[in-house]
Amino acid sequence: MTTMPTPLAAALLRARSHEAPGPDLPHRPATVPAPRGLPVPLALDPLLRHSLAGGRRRPVPSAGALHPVRVRLLAGSGSGVPPGQYAYDPRTHHLHPLGPAPRPAPPGAFAVVGVAPEATVAHYRHRAWPLTLLDAGHAVAALVAAGASAYCLDLAADGLPAAPTGTGGGILGETAGAVPLAVVRLTRTGVLSSWPNRAAAGQAGAARHPADGHHPDLAQARDALTLVAAAGSRHGTWRTAPPRAPLSVVLRRRSAPLTTLAAARRPDDDALGHVLAAARAAATGGPRWYVAVGGDRPGLLTARTRGAAGLRTVATGPVLPTLAAWAAGQGWLARTGAVLLAVGCPTGAPPARVRRDHLLAGYGVGHAHLAATALGLSARPVGSWQCADLGAAIGGTAGDGWVLHALALGAPPRRRSPAPVPDVSRRDGPAVPGPRTAEEHHAA
Repeated sequence: MTTMPTPLAAALLRARSHEAPGPDLPHRPATVPAPRGLPVPLALDPLLRHSLAGGRRRPVPSAGALHPVRVRLLAGSGSGVPPGQYAYDPRTHHLHPLGPAPRPAPPGAFAVVGVAPEATVAHYRHRAWPLTLLDAGHAVAALVAAGASAYCLDLAADGLPAAPTGTGGGILGETAGAVPLAVVRLTRTGVLSSWPNRAAAGQAGAARHPADGHHPDLAQARDALTLVAAAGSRHGTWRTAPPRAPLSVVLRRRSAPLTTLAAARRPDDDALGHVLAAARAAATGGPRWYVAVGGDRPGLLTARTRGAAGLRTVATGPVLPTLAAWAAGQGWLARTGAVLLAVGCPTGAPPARVRRDHLLAGYGVGHAHLAATALGLSARPVGSWQCADLGAAIGGTAGDGWVLHALALGAPPRRRSPAPVPDVSRRDGPAVPGPRTAEEHHAA
């Protein structure tokens, strides 16, 4: 007797399938609300500016540069603005009041990271909602890299303060209607539990958007996101953020152009090991991590056993062309230097596992991107994967290890050494060769 997949499992199977998205759906971008709003307080200005602020091009990557992440700020005493709830508008870098804070106002400031999937669904259709989970993970990684002090990825929606309703359209309405997925403590101190939750259990993540009835893909996306947002703990697992990344690295991190990565060479094993270690350290308890490489020794690598340095080979063969076919036919992946892979979320995984593995995949790739930038590597996240059952491809159980997210990596081309300049000071004898490069010396 076969069992029917749950609505969440069915939505995930469809998102991973070869079914091609239809044409883009009509979507009206949110308008910037008037009045302009309040300036971000000095204590939070660099943190938000260096993580989320901007228009289409922002410090944080997003599938299709559509940026579905919406941030609701819980500002208490000492945060630099009157205590209350605020929508953060990254395009204007301003705050817009949503509602009051409890009295007395608790200290500190928190960012509730949610997603409004409409624009992403309009473009990617049924493939969209897992991409919004990855985007949320990237947003948390960006906030942490810019100086946030702690974060939580598994707080159930009914453990959060309810978003105020009746806030109108634009960024205010989208922020209030966003599906909450993570919480980040922006200040050094603060207790989220001091913000009372006035919503009934499950209500915070289940608010319907007016456009949900317009297309089945959007309704399915919101239903799936609501299910994963409701999964988790009422108190959540709080993780202390690692030391902030150097500002120079944060400011340099950008998604490399496809032409750059298609012509890039394979980074050396030390660099690949460093990027892999950054992802694994950031995303403990989440996906498994691998590195696919090309060149004259193509294959799939992973970290050695605990306590041992370096990489070990898991499988050999043309893995990069396979990834190019799985990644919605992005042929350039077959020619890049290497690809970091986040693998997990088995078929039929419960909502909490779906949420955890996707958020941590985005979070881990975000930190790996910073590590790659610090090493001078080109990098670009790759989010959309179809029938990418890597576990089965390397001899494991079918459906146990899906590619969730990736980071294409490339080292810059080696500089060509200038040709030796002949010594023409003596015209009656042979020219004296110039100094040899290290490569020429070893070749000789």
